[in-house]
Amino acid sequence: MSILILDTESTGLNEPQVNELGYVKVDSLETLEVLDTFEQRYKPDKPSELGALMTHNILDSELVDCSSYLTASLPIETTYVIGHNIDYDMGVLNLTNADIKRICTKALASYFLPELDSHRQSALLYYFEGDEARAKLLQAHSALPDVMNCRLLLGHLLDLICDKFPKIPRADLTIEQLYAISEEARIPVVMPFGKHRGEYIKDIPLGYKSWLLKQPDVDPYLVKALKG
Repeated sequence: MSILILDTESTGLNEPQVNELGYVKVDSLETLEVLDTFEQRYKPDKPSELGALMTHNILDSELVDCSSYLTASLPIETTYVIGHNIDYDMGVLNLTNADIKRICTKALASYFLPELDSHRQSALLYYFEGDEARAKLLQAHSALPDVMNCRLLLGHLLDLICDKFPKIPRADLTIEQLYAISEEARIPVVMPFGKHRGEYIKDIPLGYKSWLLKQPDVDPYLVKALKG
């Protein structure tokens, strides 16, 4: 079984293509010891949007001699991937339909720390690491440094989870259990959009729920909430 913590940089939000991929393979949730690292840049078929360029500072001219973005891939033995807003990264890699289980640290943080005003990775590192976070964030928005920061964040979240579930010590927490917790955390409690935005989903009229369930491309986790 292979567990990867990964991050991508991309051309932006409009049909994004990967221009940098980084990941680490870890041995277990107990130690998160790094067994292997990977970082590589790729050449997209289109330029980066200004918003993306501002974030990752990867110039299109630096990618001219890189392999095509279509060659970006994960090891074939990968079973679980972990990342902050992991669905975006898997979408950038065109692996949303792959038989790989996704664990989202953003969903876990939002679920267990709903009172925080931000659940971005950098903000969470400041929450857990205090002033020491600044040095760790100097290279943020480059794939491999972001992966290492995600690994650090994951360690804090695992401690938090084990505090919430004292019957599961950190040494005994399995990747299967973490995946189940992540899946539960990804089911929204509050309606994220529309005329009932901000309302508890359990309080939304049944007629609206029924109508929304008939719409195309509804997020599968929202579907679970609406049917819950």
